[in-house]
Amino acid sequence: MTGPAARRDRATGRGDQPLAEALADARDLPDGPERADALERVARRAEATGDPGFALRARFELIETYLHRDEGWRLFEPVRRCLDLLDRTGSGSPATVDALRRYQRYAVEALLGTPRVALDQARSMLDELAARSPGDGGPVVAELRCRVADQLGDEPDARHWYARWRDAAGTDPAAGCPDCLPVRRADLLAGWGDPAGAVAELEPVLAAGASCADQPTGALAVGLLPWLRLGATRRAAAAHVRAYRRHRRGRAGFGYLAAHLRFCALSGNPARGLEILAEQVARLDRAPDDRRAMEVAAAGALVCAVAVEAGLGGRTIHRPGYGSRPAADLDVGTLGGDLLATATALAGSFDARNGTGHQSGRIAAWLAERPAGPPVPLPPDDPAEPADTGPDTGQPDGPDFRPPVDEEPVPLSLSLITGVLDGRGDGYAVDATGTVLGQWGPAVIQFSRVGDRGDVLQARVAAERRLPAERRAEAYAFCNAWNHDRLLPRAYVHDLGNGELVLAGDVTTDLGYGVAPVQVAVLVDAAVATGVAYADAVAALP
Repeated sequence: MTGPAARRDRATGRGDQPLAEALADARDLPDGPERADALERVARRAEATGDPGFALRARFELIETYLHRDEGWRLFEPVRRCLDLLDRTGSGSPATVDALRRYQRYAVEALLGTPRVALDQARSMLDELAARSPGDGGPVVAELRCRVADQLGDEPDARHWYARWRDAAGTDPAAGCPDCLPVRRADLLAGWGDPAGAVAELEPVLAAGASCADQPTGALAVGLLPWLRLGATRRAAAAHVRAYRRHRRGRAGFGYLAAHLRFCALSGNPARGLEILAEQVARLDRAPDDRRAMEVAAAGALVCAVAVEAGLGGRTIHRPGYGSRPAADLDVGTLGGDLLATATALAGSFDARNGTGHQSGRIAAWLAERPAGPPVPLPPDDPAEPADTGPDTGQPDGPDFRPPVDEEPVPLSLSLITGVLDGRGDGYAVDATGTVLGQWGPAVIQFSRVGDRGDVLQARVAAERRLPAERRAEAYAFCNAWNHDRLLPRAYVHDLGNGELVLAGDVTTDLGYGVAPVQVAVLVDAAVATGVAYADAVAALP
């Protein structure tokens, strides 16, 4: 027997199968309980045969599987086993130790996302992380203690640790993206009623431009309500339009939807809020975690309440069925009531775990807010035109404001590429060679200018999912079939030399005679759309 069924049979635990083969087979299983069980069996076999390195590899794969499935609450057991293994054997390179400290951080952060994690469980992991970190734990431990205190509603303690976190010297590989840290601090300050402090944290990130896949659009979303409260309405409106283009799709954008919905409600744009709610309500049933589900539901309930008060209660929104709940077309008031029930139930679950009433009080405070001024005009939502998110001039964009678009062909430049991505609201990074790199769902795409004069636009896509080298024939067959049936991208297989295959593709366009900005937008849009379709097809392989 060959093929996926045979691989599944082997991964279920044939005792004489080599560990490397068993691990490869386990990794090749679809995400889910079967894969997790297979990885755990490989780890136990490796421990029993005295191979701690292989056991760590298997459990690291298990941890990544849980993270990919948004099941951070499952991390505690495999992380604990990895720590015990390191303590018993004294093995582990500095990179392994750093990775394990990062996994400890993820485990503690799971407390913030779901009431499934017990307080004592997270505190114990946090204390152990502090003990394994240099000095007093550094910025990672200070950040986590700050955010745990904020979760419990202990603002004085949270502010104490916030100051320690902000003032901590140096960087820590376990802390995550350094450009996202100020955004998380700004979010805390905004929640504590300090909009000026939040904006001060965000300004360096925005001034530096794009730095990672989540920035600067994450910073723009976090700044929406602080700018609105400070009277910088034009900047807030432009930031909302630009950032929502990015956040309307993709798993990472879900966490920012609450900020967009609250902005629409409090800026006097409930109709826009209803449009977003209609577009996003189905995602609420598959939220990455309970905290984000609670916040999006509460923000949606606020939009519905403001919309009813504005005379929009007669509109209907289709809510797809989920589980035992049938699909239905709901009027705004009914949908708002359903969302309110979801938000309050989740807040109650957090409070029951925390032993406080903070989350329920926070949600109630959100729902009590109303617009404090006249409606804020929104700039045109045109992806081809970057929204101006610079300093507020005090003159809001009028409804007919449209920046000029140059249709004359010009030489291909880095600014043309990044300008299109800015207009789309996409996050990206630019390396020292001028290559633009971003991630769209399961696709990592880079745009570069090649050729002697840099007048050839090349878009290269790499699927996030890797295949083991043993599946080389299948990988070639997949690429051949793709190239036969599809025009873009040109698919091929890249062997990393470490037992893994990357399924990649590229789209190359000669622009030696110049290109109009609108043409660059078309080329980038096509590269992203076809690249994501390609990566989705790779992810769907058995």
